[in-house]
Amino acid sequence: MNKILVLCGLSASLLLAGCQSVNTTSAGAVGVERKQYMFSMLSSEEVNQMYSQSYTKTVGEATNKGVLDKTSSDAKRVQVIADRLIAQAPNFRPDAAQWKWEVNLIKSDELNANCGPGGKIFVYTGLIDSLKLTDDELAAVMGHEIAHALREHGREAMSKAYGIEMAKQGAGALLGLGQDSLALADAVANYGMTLPNSRSNENEADLIGLELAARAGYNPNAAITLWDKMSKASEGAPPEFLSTHPSSSSRTASLQAAIPKVMPLYEQAKK
Repeated sequence: MNKILVLCGLSASLLLAGCQSVNTTSAGAVGVERKQYMFSMLSSEEVNQMYSQSYTKTVGEATNKGVLDKTSSDAKRVQVIADRLIAQAPNFRPDAAQWKWEVNLIKSDELNANCGPGGKIFVYTGLIDSLKLTDDELAAVMGHEIAHALREHGREAMSKAYGIEMAKQGAGALLGLGQDSLALADAVANYGMTLPNSRSNENEADLIGLELAARAGYNPNAAITLWDKMSKASEGAPPEFLSTHPSSSSRTASLQAAIPKVMPLYEQAKK
């Protein structure tokens, strides 16, 4: 067990040694100010380019399969909401105004949406249809996903994974760890380092997404009804300790505490 603890410590040391401390966004009214550690050899531009290639490939495949929706009323809704949210992104990071944003609606039963590095957005029709989302609720989930991109949570996760992999390769021989010990060390590193930060990232995306939606003129209270619908649709999810997403109760409490901070922005946007 001591060797495993050493490996975890070495992972953290290597991660910090090869990383730079940054804060990718301004705090905003919601006050997201956590410092992030990014691997110095993994630039934002490189990550954005890698994801852009993957995004283009997925769009092409969806087109070939006839599941790319560009003309329906929902596709138009998604585009309008995305445009309003994207217009507010520079409030958190000015360079987002130069991103090559894209948004596409995919015909799928999947209850999902995402925004990858550099502002590449997918929304799946199952999310809209199954949950019967209002425009305000759709703005809440899209704002949440855009917030992940603004905070560069993808690059942050890649930086952590790279540091852990470096430690595994070097420390396996150094400490004489067998495969079983390395597998256990993997679990310790994952649950002890990666997942708590992932839950933190989800909370950050909730808060920044809430403010983006409010600034765009969407009712921030819709975030509560959105995640209530998501919770009911996701019964049987793993407990919060082993999950990358906050529990329904903690997520709702965090959002409710933040709504008064962004309500004046919503009221101003509605004038």
